[in-house]
Amino acid sequence: MAIFTGSAVALVTPFKPDGAVNFDSFAKLIDFQLKNGTDAFVICGTTGEASTLTDEEQLECIRFAAEYVNKRVPVIAGAGSNDTAHGVNLCRLAERSGADALLLVTPYYNKCSQRGLVKHFTAQADAVNVPVVVYSVPSRTGLNIPPKTALELSKTKNIVGIKEASGDIVQVAEIIRLCGPDFAVYSGNDDYTVPLLSLGGIGVISVVANVAPKQVHDMVTKFLGGDTAGGARLQLDILPLTRALFCEVSPGPVKAALNMMGYNAGGYRMPVCEPEESSMELIRREMISYGLI
Repeated sequence: MAIFTGSAVALVTPFKPDGAVNFDSFAKLIDFQLKNGTDAFVICGTTGEASTLTDEEQLECIRFAAEYVNKRVPVIAGAGSNDTAHGVNLCRLAERSGADALLLVTPYYNKCSQRGLVKHFTAQADAVNVPVVVYSVPSRTGLNIPPKTALELSKTKNIVGIKEASGDIVQVAEIIRLCGPDFAVYSGNDDYTVPLLSLGGIGVISVVANVAPKQVHDMVTKFLGGDTAGGARLQLDILPLTRALFCEVSPGPVKAALNMMGYNAGGYRMPVCEPEESSMELIRREMISYGLI
């Protein structure tokens, strides 16, 4: 039931100067990804600044992406919430808007027990018919999905995988050991994609793929196709760029990088803001070094 194998881009949401979503730029970004081998899209995730979009804007972005991609690759909609009832409603609306699957982050700020977390995710997954990937990113939410909880969640019929961004490779290994090959594990950190693949993961949900979709796709494809040395080399080659794109809180740097490439990603929704000038210099230097500008 894996939604995709390979590289999914955690796509930015481009804005016009007046702050509205720029759907012309959105289409160009989608075209760029499709031409360079991206295997799936995540729309309105963290990188898409979903937390500062209204529900109406979020659903319009999901609807636009689903219609524009037109089943060429899966469109996964960010639909998580720290309010279970709100999340259930958002999941239903995202499914109706054409999402092929959903990405659900752990509750933030009003954290819950692990028992509450299972109930939270199960309620949302039971409200829809599409596959669900849960998202563990404790550095942002303060709430981890430990291996035993992942195992419990894997028993829910349409919770088919996890985006793992805990930064704990031992935890990743234990999730894969406990849940087995039918539960998809995706890297949520660009800097340890290949180590995660080596343990049995099947792909990455990538920020870096916004600017280097072919390279991230090829890294995963090579490794999973048996060219482990080639995949590892691509992981090492892209590390300086990865560090630059996370020199400040994402998606600040990656939107700046896309603007340098001429893709008109626009500005940010506060509290995210443009990177410091020293960070911009680092981003520009690594983009030039990697041959992207």
